[in-house]
Parts: sequence; C-alpha cells; structure tokens
Amino acid sequence: MATLQPQHHHLLPRHRPPPPRLRLCLPTRPGRLLPRARAVSAAAAASTAALEDFRQWLSSQGASEVKAFPASVPEGLGLVAARDLPRGEVVAEVPKKLWMDADAVAASDIGRACGGGGGLRPWVSVALLLLREVSRGADSPWAPYLAILPRQTDSTIFWSEEELLEIQGTQLLSTTVGVKEYVQSEFESVEAQIINVNKDLFPGTITSDDFLWAFGVLRSRVFPELRGDKLALIPFADLVNHSPAITSEGSSWEIKGKGLFGREAMFSLRTPVDVKSGEQIYVQYDLDKSNAELALDYGFIESNPSRDSYTVTLEISESDPFYGDKLDIAELNGLGETAYFDIVLDEPLPSQMLTYLRLLCIGGTDAFLMEALFRNSVWGHLELPVSPDNEESICQVMRDACKSALDCYHTTIQEDEELLQTENLPSRLKIAIGVRAGEKKVLQQIDDIFKQREEELDGLEYYQERRLKDLGLVGDNGEIIFWET
Repeated sequence: MATLQPQHHHLLPRHRPPPPRLRLCLPTRPGRLLPRARAVSAAAAASTAALEDFRQWLSSQGASEVKAFPASVPEGLGLVAARDLPRGEVVAEVPKKLWMDADAVAASDIGRACGGGGGLRPWVSVALLLLREVSRGADSPWAPYLAILPRQTDSTIFWSEEELLEIQGTQLLSTTVGVKEYVQSEFESVEAQIINVNKDLFPGTITSDDFLWAFGVLRSRVFPELRGDKLALIPFADLVNHSPAITSEGSSWEIKGKGLFGREAMFSLRTPVDVKSGEQIYVQYDLDKSNAELALDYGFIESNPSRDSYTVTLEISESDPFYGDKLDIAELNGLGETAYFDIVLDEPLPSQMLTYLRLLCIGGTDAFLMEALFRNSVWGHLELPVSPDNEESICQVMRDACKSALDCYHTTIQEDEELLQTENLPSRLKIAIGVRAGEKKVLQQIDDIFKQREEELDGLEYYQERRLKDLGLVGDNGEIIFWET
C-alpha cells in the first residue's frame, strides 16, 4: 500500500472525538525524487544477432522452442507461435539450470558473499547475481539471455523528474518515490556489506542506477506467483507479454518434474487461448492489479474501468478520548489502528468501510455503544446507521477528504480526457494521464456516494429506532406506541 501523508479535517464540535485521519493526498516534492536513471530507450528491442544467439543458447540448454519462438513484436520482444496452438497447449519448457533464483545464487561464486542465497532478501541476492553476471559479459553462462534484456521499461521507477510531475497528486507518485527510496536503502546496505568488501567478485563499479535496473527487471519479468522466497527469473518464458483480452483466472504455467524419476524441475508455460501460427502468445499478468500497480510493475495501463482504483487509509486518532476502546473494537473484528480500503471505479464501497468510519466518528451521546456491555455486539450495530450526527460526520469527513485530494492534481478529469484524444502521445505521458484520470474518477465517485448519503440522512433508520422496534414500541407507520398501566 502507498504511504501517504494524512489530511486533518477539523469538522466536528469539540465534545466529539477528533475526525479520523484520512490519507488521500501526497503533495508533490520534486526536489526529493532520486537521481534520474540512465537515459536509455525504454523499448529498445534486441538486435537480430542477439536474438539469434539467444535462440541458439536456448536450444543448446534444452529449452523447448518447437511450438513458440522469441521474436521482435510491438512490445519489444515476445513469444510467437510456430504453429497453430490450441488452448492449454504447452508452448515453452525451461529447465531449472537456466533459472536465476536463490539456488543459482548459492551455486554461483557470489553464493558465499550472499550467505548462500539465504542471508539476504531473495530479490536482493538475485539482483546481485544479475549484476555480477552482466559484469562478466561473454563469460557468463547467461550471457545470451542478459544481452536481450531491456535497459529500462516504462515503469514509473525509471521516469525522469519531469515525467513524474505528470502524476503530481497521485498515489502512484508516492508509491514510486517510496519504492525508489526503499531500493536505494537496500543498495546502500549491500554496497557497504557485500559489494565493497568483495571486489574480487564485483571488480567494476556498481551504481544505485544499476541496482534499480536489476530491481526493475525482477519486478517486471518475474511471474507473480514466483515472488518472495520462490523468486526466479525464467529465461524465454518471461518474454510472454500481457493482453487485457485474456481474462482466464487459471494459471498459465506450472513447475513440474522431468527426466529420470522426475528429479529435474521444469517451468512449463501454456497458452490460455487458441493461437494461430505466426501470432503472438499472450497471458494475463494479474487480474487484481490496479492501473497504478501495472504502471509501477510493468510500465503499461489498461482502459478497463475495473483497473482504476484509489486506496483510502483510515486511522484511529491517538488523541481520541475513546482511542483504547475503538482500537479494541477494531481488533476484535479483524482490523486495527489503521485500515486500508481499495475503492474500485463503478463498484460499491468495501463492505467494512462504512462500519469502520462509524467507529472512528462515534462519540458524544453515541459513546455508550463502546461500553463493555456492548463490546461483543457493537460491530453489528455499527454496520447500520447509528445516529444522524454520526452519519453526517462520516459524510462530511469523506467529502472534505475527497475535495482535498482532488485539489492535489494539476488537471481536471475533462482536461485529461481531452489530452487522451491527442494522437501519438508518448507512452509515459499516456500512462500518467490514464492513472491520474482514473484516480480522480474514483475520488469523484466516493464524493458522489457520500453526497447522496447526506441527502438521505432524514430517511435512514438509526439505532434508537431499531431498538424501539425490537422492543415492540413502534407501530407499523413508525409512531411510538404508548400503553396504559
């Protein structure tokens, strides 16, 4: 999740709890951005000679290339069908000896420096292996593979400061800055502890830009399920590109045993749809990623509205006089001091968001619901409107937060949509416009939801009315029933 600065909204009278902390906007600070990466074409395709060397290397190492082959495509490089392929057909098999993973680190000459691959985070050790093998040039056993890797992608981690200004006010900007700072911190650590004390293994100069490149390669080419401890670069298979037209939920690959007694691990890639000979093979990278995540990881976005999202971060204020009670209630119901809610365009609010908001805003005459007597049932009460004051508070807080967040952008939704009609937009500018327009649409949607709720406050049923009904003290027309003793 993005870490964003809180916006403080002083909306409620002093006898009520302080408004919840909402993190919806990060002011742009261009001066804090890290130095720009090397100016290299993001989509530079491998030369014909390098591609041929790569194909020969695959063949010599036992990687199956009978049904698909690497080729230059509009995206840069991709996999092309060598013949008609039905859905589910295996199109590539890559033996484990070609993978770049923790086992490869442990077996390499940098294994000792990296603690056998287990002393560092998996991505850091594989990144060091990647950089070490690049420095070896033609002597590296992965040389033909390394030669076809791009020097950059359109991922926002490679954007210049001028390009990053185009996502001013977005959560993507804060995430990008946070990721680059994290990678920089990791680099400074391994530079001091490993690179500088093992000059025999790293004789050349490795810069923070080099390390960022290695991170970007791993982030964009590793299959989602192979991250974390299982992180692995799979040459050949990782050339397969993404298509929004592929909506299959099932995995397009598996790791299976092969050879005598199935002892040799093999990465097997399948096509999720029928493909004609000469057509490119595509897969779905991840149906759950937002456009901001696609831009950060891979350097592209989709026009699908379901990819547009915004993360609302709510926090129980430590200055709230009921802080301890609210935290206890939140934790009893699987949440905590901070809660994150991903709002997707054209979809309802997450089920627990209103409940958590009511908890944050509860106070005054509604505070009795936090007494020990109600501790096990209060969450159920908060799932429905508590009181007019409480419901009005959550509407005011959210609407003010949306306005504050929308003020952080330097363009309007209409201006963005007009820009998207411009022909021959640079790819990075198109990504920036698409992401910021999507975020603003979601924020506008949130504001509309709570604006409508404000208009409906008088027609809602609140806790006291529900309680009277439960006691049989309200008639069919809503009137309170009195009786004679």
